[in-house]
Amino acid sequence: MDLFASIDGYCERLGPAYWAEPVNAVTNLAFILSAAVMAWRLRGAHLPRANAMVVLLAIIGIGSYLFHTHAQGWSALADTTPILAFILVYLYASSRDYLGLSKLWSLVSVGLFFPFAALLVPIFRQVPFLSSSAGYMPVVVLVAGYAAILARRAPETARGLAIGAGLLLGSITLRSLDMPLCDSWPLGTHFAWHLLNGVLLGWMIEVYRRHMLARRPHGG
Repeated sequence: MDLFASIDGYCERLGPAYWAEPVNAVTNLAFILSAAVMAWRLRGAHLPRANAMVVLLAIIGIGSYLFHTHAQGWSALADTTPILAFILVYLYASSRDYLGLSKLWSLVSVGLFFPFAALLVPIFRQVPFLSSSAGYMPVVVLVAGYAAILARRAPETARGLAIGAGLLLGSITLRSLDMPLCDSWPLGTHFAWHLLNGVLLGWMIEVYRRHMLARRPHGG
């Protein structure tokens, strides 16, 4: 990857200027606001993994802002790396705290994400509408799978994860529509991916928070 090569991958961007994607850039505030809300909700909860998710959520907003302003190879890495980190931290927390796996097996589940994604991404790339967002589809499958596993042992958590899977599928749809609708909607739809994902990631942290607090005596 050329770290300083310009990237033009979204409908709103019409050139290499810093503010060529103003709406895509500014809507990254959704991640920052979501992180702030969840930091407030987690105060006094003593949930280090949830706090790590909040930090990553804020960094996602910063990284995505950098990408939609600088739009170069290095800023693409700043955009995608925190997203991957959030997925892996949430996967570890899910295995450890939702399923009750040991630290070792929770780490194994994190490692298995990579071959799991490598297997599914080429399949989803064959779906014309989803091809540009195929990299995110394994996460939908994973969240839905955890929801199914937890349906009996933790129905509230399972319901929350199912809602999360639905929100993610909706945001992936918005991301995928960006270029196909560009001729009729020059602003594109990528900004809506930011807005919905801000809600989604905050919701996923909230599902984890509720699950962990419900395990404590009297839910406190």
